[in-house]
Amino acid sequence: MTDVTSEDKPLPVREPGFVRRTLARPATRFGAVLVLIHLVLALFSPWLAPHSVSALLGAPLQPPSSQFWLGTDQLGRDYLSRLISGGQVALLVSFGGVSVSLVAGTLLGLIAGYRGGLVDETIMRVVDTMMSIPELILIAVLALSFGKDLLALTAVVAVVYLPGVVRVVRAKTVTLAALDFVRAAELRGESFWAVLIRELLPTLVPLLGVELGVRISSAVLKISALSFLGLGISQPTPDWGLMVQEAMGVIYTDPWFLLFPALMLSSLIIGINFLVDGISRAAEPVDGGGSIVGNSPAYRG
Repeated sequence: MTDVTSEDKPLPVREPGFVRRTLARPATRFGAVLVLIHLVLALFSPWLAPHSVSALLGAPLQPPSSQFWLGTDQLGRDYLSRLISGGQVALLVSFGGVSVSLVAGTLLGLIAGYRGGLVDETIMRVVDTMMSIPELILIAVLALSFGKDLLALTAVVAVVYLPGVVRVVRAKTVTLAALDFVRAAELRGESFWAVLIRELLPTLVPLLGVELGVRISSAVLKISALSFLGLGISQPTPDWGLMVQEAMGVIYTDPWFLLFPALMLSSLIIGINFLVDGISRAAEPVDGGGSIVGNSPAYRG
């Protein structure tokens, strides 16, 4: 009599999607909620704000009341309305400037890392020269030169963050260019630009997503610092950095004028950082058992 045994085949483990992996950690979900709240406030502030941000509605420095929930500022404007709208400038300038720097920096980094030689040396010399200047000093000098309007500040952010993106992308491209999938594309007769766009660029997408979030967080803080120093957006446009500067004169008598914009600014930066951390963790490839795969060309080096 023969015993017949059969081996049970394990059911394939379905890997969770990118969004689910990103939001798997409570800290990431908390960060996503904070960022979403700030985006809603920035986009819909004209309808959410109870009063005009520039209208003089009452006596200066009124305490919170049923009419003005957070009181009025030094000029008699509704403080809550200006607080709700205060993130528009920082988010718009930061996202616009960092996006431009990411596109231009990725292109230059890919060319420098893959072409090498004189092209690489020339690009990196310019990058090293720009990065030798502290970011806050560079952004302040450029703001004084370009002006204080939204377009000028967006251009300033793009220029300041461009060299950092070039350096990161170039370093990753140098590593990827030596791998087999790039060599195979070259043996197939793919052109220079085809290798950059079809082979190298897709493997950089997770890295670029993290770079976008990290640099937006940094840019928000620096744009607010410019406004605090009087080099950013000027009155009557509401801005959290400008509101912090104005609150310094009444910090001992009306401390909430400093507290609320500082809380809004810090919550936005914390939310972005938590969300970026979740994105970077989710971008790491995993096998069926949940272990990180280390031999994917996009994550080597």
